[in-house]
Amino acid sequence: MGAKLGGGGGGRFDLGQNSDINVTPFVDVMLVLLIIFMVAIPPATAAIKLDLPPAIPPPPGTKVKEPVLINIQAGGGVFIGERPTSLPTLPADLSKVLSADDPTLPPTQQRVYIRADKQVRYADFMSVMNTLQGNGFYQVALINEEI
Repeated sequence: MGAKLGGGGGGRFDLGQNSDINVTPFVDVMLVLLIIFMVAIPPATAAIKLDLPPAIPPPPGTKVKEPVLINIQAGGGVFIGERPTSLPTLPADLSKVLSADDPTLPPTQQRVYIRADKQVRYADFMSVMNTLQGNGFYQVALINEEI
């Protein structure tokens, strides 16, 4: 980028003054930083175990069972489907609904879906999750609705 404007006063082998930017140290530092970030980033990623359903649709004519849905409202109301319940009675009410829905499996082995309103406090949501897990309901799925 620089240009030599003057005639120089040096000898035949004089290189003169070089006004170009030496980018070699800059490139070396950037490559070292790139290698450091490439090595440091993979351990920072967390592995999340997902229990995804198979991508095979049910055969035609098969009636799909409606899932058991727990709704959490912003005012603190908890519903199993359309039926109101409270946090202390949630495990017993959920066991009744799940036993009536599928008597072949124990209630704690069946999947439960949770949907919460947008304004629900995180503490209220986690109290429902902790109540379910404390009573053996580990097959919990979350429902997300696009806004």
